[in-house]
Parts: sequence; structure tokens; C-alpha cells
Amino acid sequence: MDTNAAIAFSRFGLGRRRDEPAPGDARAWLRTQLEGPDTAPAAGLPTVAEALALAQQVAMEARAAPPDKNPPTAETPERDMFKQQAHAETLAFLSNAMLTQAGFRERLVWFWANHFTVAARSRITVASLGPYVREAIRPHVTGKFRDMLLAVMRHPAMLDYLDQSNSKGPDSRIGAQKHQGLNENLARECLELHTVTPASGYTQADVTSFARVLTGWTLQMGREPRGFVFRPEAHEPGEQVVMGRVWPDGEAGGVELLTWLADHPGTQRHLAEKLVRHFVADDPPPADVARIQAVLHQTGGDLGAAARAVIDLPRAWQPLTKVRAPLDYVIATMRAVGANPQAEPHLADMMRNLGEPLFQAPFPIGWPDRAADWAGPEALLQRVDFAYQFAARVTDQEPMEVAQNTLGPLLAAETLDEIHHASSRQDGLTLFLASPEFQRR
Repeated sequence: MDTNAAIAFSRFGLGRRRDEPAPGDARAWLRTQLEGPDTAPAAGLPTVAEALALAQQVAMEARAAPPDKNPPTAETPERDMFKQQAHAETLAFLSNAMLTQAGFRERLVWFWANHFTVAARSRITVASLGPYVREAIRPHVTGKFRDMLLAVMRHPAMLDYLDQSNSKGPDSRIGAQKHQGLNENLARECLELHTVTPASGYTQADVTSFARVLTGWTLQMGREPRGFVFRPEAHEPGEQVVMGRVWPDGEAGGVELLTWLADHPGTQRHLAEKLVRHFVADDPPPADVARIQAVLHQTGGDLGAAARAVIDLPRAWQPLTKVRAPLDYVIATMRAVGANPQAEPHLADMMRNLGEPLFQAPFPIGWPDRAADWAGPEALLQRVDFAYQFAARVTDQEPMEVAQNTLGPLLAAETLDEIHHASSRQDGLTLFLASPEFQRR
């Protein structure tokens, strides 16, 4: 395995799997992963409509039963099925990460799912998170950003997470009758985190007007069609002014505004900076950001073109400097030893213990992407402990072989020497998994 192949596996992918062949042309191998549709297995997993139906069953059961007959902790067929579904979604996500040979494409799925963070905080988000990634993120990682943005903003997972169902136009029929008003969460996070950012100069008045535009965008659970619906009776009537432009009444106004935001230069600059930070350096080089921004502008927000441009950045092929986040670290560890997903039932617990519980980012901004957020003394000690405990279970592999197969030419001579002279197989594998080279990507 040459240096470029090792970098491609670590920086662009999820780490080399034990049985994975090394590419002869690393750049071509990465580009190939951007072709065609996403191939992550989805058999047996629910659509968002099916997931919402089950969540509705659980909610109706909880409301109908007397508290003393059916406490929240009691197991019922519906609640058991709900838990099984959540477990199946977690296992499917982690299994695909452990087994995929399209690690670059999967990393892009992680990147965009984190950009559009939804956390499992309610019955609805727990039920719809798996379908959210499959339906709103995966189909668009090599398509147009505007299509991903519209899919995200209409998905029940995001609508529930940011309380959009609670937003009513004050002068709409429902708002006037029930004396209900705006919830600005979705509008605010879309402007601040997902698109133009405060650097574009929008104001609080723009946030409020945007929230008016989005009134009527909600989710329906109790009857078909389950999922996104537009309710005219909850929509604030009339045109709205956002960022100096007039947007029409109705659902079309929201679609037009989101399309405009998706293609805004401020959005393209923001996306370019995040992509370069993720794949190149914690402090994104301005020239690289400008290059990716130009590609997004020239292609109308083509995310596949942006990903190919990232591959072509010379700095992306320099020595590894990014620090693996816990999810990245755990998955890379499993791949390095060729672990079987079915034999690793506690992966979610591992990531929780290391500080990144799956699908539970504490804030809408998502998980951080800088070394300072993951490489503190306590966090590194936790990783060493994880490496030591995990290494004890790997009894059929030689540490030097695992290290050479995983990182090859990226390993420092000092690290190889320490592994070679380790007093036991467990110590040798621990030294590799806790090494600076393996901690980086």
C-alpha cells in the first residue's frame, strides 16, 4: 500500500478494513465512489411513513391506558417493537460503516448528516432518524445542495426536532382561532447553521419573516399521508420580505426562498469552509476554501463536483493532521481488525463512553470538527483505556500486521519499534490503536 492509498483510507474514508484491497490509483478510487446511487443496505428498514405509524401507535397506547396499568417503563408489544426498530436502525448504520468499501461516500453521508443535525430527543425523532438519513441525506450527497436542503426542511425528523409543527401564522385561520404564533427555530437554524450564516448580514427581522414564510410546513402522523404536509390554514397569509427580497404567499414562497438560500454566495462559502475543515485542516486554508466555493458557484451547488474538487486539493494529500472523532475512531478500530458487526453489540455504548453518543448531538450545530474538541487529556486517556480493553479481545491477529495493513507508510519508525517490542499481543495492539498516527485521519 502506497502513501496516497493510506491517506485515502484514513482521511477520506473510514479507515482500511482488514480484508479490503488497496487501490492502485487512490484518487481514481475515491472518484469512483461518487458515481451512481448510494448502495447502503436498506432492506427491512422502514420508510418515514411506516416509522411514524409505529410512533403514533405507541403514543396512542400511552394516552389510552390508565397510568397505574401502563406506566412509561412497562413493556408492551408496541413499545417493544419501537425499541427493536431503534436498535435495528443503529445496527444497520454501524454495520454499513464497518463493512462498506465506499468509505469516502459514507464519510460524506456522515458529514452532511452532521451539517443538518437532528438528535434523538423525542418519540418522533427516534422513529424517523434512520429514514431521515436514508431519505433526505443519502440520495443527495453527490447531487445539488438545493435538493438536499429542501428534502431536509420537509422531513418529519427535522420538522419535529426544531419544533416547526408548533409554528402557526398569527393571522392564519388556526393561529387566530387558537391564539397561537410563530416558532422561529427552523428558520433561525436554517439561516445560521445550514445556509448563509450571520456573516451574510441577515437580521432578526429576517428570521421572523422567514418563520412566517415557513408556517404551514408541518408533519402529519395520525392519518395518511404520514409525513410532510403543507397546511394552508396554518400559513401566515401574504408576501414576506427576507434579506431584501419579496417572497410570495403559500408553500411556493418557502420553496423559492430555500432555493435562493441554497445558491447564495454566503451559503457556498460556508459549505466550502466546512468541507475544507473536515478533509484538510482545522484552520481551513483560504485558497482551498476559495477553490471549493468557486466549484459550488460554477456548478450550481453540485456536491459531487465539490467532493471531487476536495480530492484534487494538494493539501488533502499531505500528512494526516485531523483528529478522529469518537465515531470515526471506533469504526476505524473495528475495520482495522475486520470485526463482525453482529459480534459487537456494544458499539453505541463505546461511542457514548468516548463522548459522542450516536444521533445525540447536544445542539443543532452538530458535533465539532476540530482537534481541540476531541483531544483533551481526559478524552485521550479514555481512548487508551478503550484501546486496551478492546485489544484484549483480539486474540487471533498480530499487532504489527494490523498496523502495517491499516496505515503502512504513514507509521513512524518509533511507533513500529514500540509495537515490535511490546511485552504482549494486547500491549502491542493497544500501542497501535492509541498511537498518534491512528488517532489522526
